[in-house]
Amino acid sequence: MTHASVFRGNHKCTTMRTPLASRCYSHAKVETDEEFDARWVTYFSKPDIDAWELKKGMNTLIGYDLVPEAKILDSALRACRRLNDLASAIRILEAVKDKSGPHKDIYPYLIQELQPTLIELGISTPEDLGMDKL
Repeated sequence: MTHASVFRGNHKCTTMRTPLASRCYSHAKVETDEEFDARWVTYFSKPDIDAWELKKGMNTLIGYDLVPEAKILDSALRACRRLNDLASAIRILEAVKDKSGPHKDIYPYLIQELQPTLIELGISTPEDLGMDKL
């Protein structure tokens, strides 16, 4: 019988009562929330980002088990504006609304935080466009 446990943070592996060799594969540094946010803000702030990179980044970000912070979304929306891609901006807002799931207070909070950016960039929310009534 093999029993191994990996402790997150210090990546220390311990094995108890194991007749076989056990390996610890994760030696990567644990990324803090602030580092995660900064990494994605930097990614979307690249001046030469193209449409494929924008969509790839958003697909990866939405694939995580989280709702992106407003500063990440701000950076992504600004990337959409640099690319003159209104459709992607609307899709980002729709994805965030969907990602918020049953937590009805998250999406309105994010829209409130993003409102100055939305006004500055001339981006309407899906609700402003009547897409929530379809």
